[in-house]
Amino acid sequence: MSNTTAEYNAVIKICKDLFMKKTRDYGTAWRILRLQSITDQIFIKAQRIRTLEEKKVSKVDEDITSEYIGIVNYCLIAMMQLEADADTPTELSVEAVSKLFDDKANETRDLMFAKNHDYGEAWRDMRVSSMTDLILMKILRVKQIEDNQGTTLASEGVKANYQDMLNYSVFALIKLGVK
Repeated sequence: MSNTTAEYNAVIKICKDLFMKKTRDYGTAWRILRLQSITDQIFIKAQRIRTLEEKKVSKVDEDITSEYIGIVNYCLIAMMQLEADADTPTELSVEAVSKLFDDKANETRDLMFAKNHDYGEAWRDMRVSSMTDLILMKILRVKQIEDNQGTTLASEGVKANYQDMLNYSVFALIKLGVK
């Protein structure tokens, strides 16, 4: 698992580096987004990945890798928004954002290690396209939970689904050779 730790942390570092550069450029404009809008942003990125996987041609100068990085970062934004309350300011400091990013990324990584233990790193034998499909399925689940105002009868909540989407995206990035 030590290889998984290094690979996972390397991918998260790449995602955080981009996220923090954008935070310096734009501030925390994402704080204005409702969770449903964040879910839709993740959907757009996952749908584009699926389209590129099927058509094999891109007419926009962004590859699948950048879209998976976007999913990681939007999942982290969603988790930050989930825990923000009415008193949380729209504009957060770079330092506060960095700490929130790390907290949510570390919590999600810990979940991944627990699942990795139980599933024996099955993701290593999966196709990247299957990870894309699983992310799309998780998005549909989140949309349904959102449409039900967060009420579930037997399912995990939206946070667990965002964490799973983040982890599948990291796995895909590892399989795509991002380091």
